[in-house]
Amino acid sequence: MTFLVLLLVLWVEKFSAWRHAIQQDGPWLRLLAKAERQPDFVESPWLGIVLLVVLPLAGLTLLLSLLEPLAYGWLALPVHLLVLIYSLGRGDLLAALGPFRDSWRRGDSEAAYLVARRDLALEADSEGALLQQVQGHMLWQAYQSFFAVIFWYALLGPLAALAYRLLALLGEHAEQPALRERAVHLRHAFDWLPARVLAASFALVGNFVAVNRALLHELLSWDISAAQLVINVGRVACEIPAPELGAAGVGSLDSLWQLLVRAAVLWYALFALWTLFL
Repeated sequence: MTFLVLLLVLWVEKFSAWRHAIQQDGPWLRLLAKAERQPDFVESPWLGIVLLVVLPLAGLTLLLSLLEPLAYGWLALPVHLLVLIYSLGRGDLLAALGPFRDSWRRGDSEAAYLVARRDLALEADSEGALLQQVQGHMLWQAYQSFFAVIFWYALLGPLAALAYRLLALLGEHAEQPALRERAVHLRHAFDWLPARVLAASFALVGNFVAVNRALLHELLSWDISAAQLVINVGRVACEIPAPELGAAGVGSLDSLWQLLVRAAVLWYALFALWTLFL
C-alpha cells in the first residue's frame, strides 16, 4: 500500500488541486497561538511540543489502529493519502519561481530583485549572489517539501511524515524562542538521514567524482545543516557555472530541476524494488 500511496501523491500533485484544499493550517496555527499565550507553555516548551506534535500523532495512531484491521487495511489508504498530502511542503515551487525566471531571462536585474523579494523572500547584494540564493532556495524547498516527507513515509509511515511537517511548521511559526529552538533541533535530527540519502542520490545521478572529491568529508557531520548540505551537493553534482544574467542563468535553474527530477525517479525506482522484494 505504501508504494500505491506514493504513486497517488504524484497524481494528486500533477493533476488536481487537492493539495491546496487539504493543506489547511488554520486550526493548528490557532492552537499554536493559544498555547503560546499560556504561562505553562512559556515556562516549559516541551508541553508545546506535546500539545502541537505528539497529540496529533496520537490521534492519527488511534484512527489508523481502528481502520487497519478492517477490509484488509484498505480503509486506511485514504487516511495515508490525506496525511501524506498534508505533510508535503506549502506552495508551488515552480509557480513561485516563474516571475523570477522571466525577469532573469530578459536580463532585467531590477525586476528580478523585486520578484525575488516578493515571491521568494530573498535578497542579495549582487546579481550573482541573488541567482545563487535562488538556486539554493530551489534545492532546499524541493528537499523539505517532497524528498524528506516521502522518505519518512516510505521508511516509517504516515506518523513520521506528519511529525516532520508539524515540526517544520512549529519552527517556522512559533514566536516563543524556546519553543522554536526545540522544534528546530528536533527537525535537524529528522533531516540528518534523508538529507544525506538525497546527497548520495545527487552523486549517483550527477557528477559522482566531483561530489566525492568536494563534500564526502561533510556527509557524516552532525553540525552542518541539512539546507547547507543539500545546496552544496546539488550545485557540485550539477556542475553549476558562475552566475550569469540572462538565459544562461535560467539554464542553471533548469539543470538543477532536472537533477531533482532524476533523483526523484531514482527514489521511486528504489521504492518499487523494495516493494517487490520485501
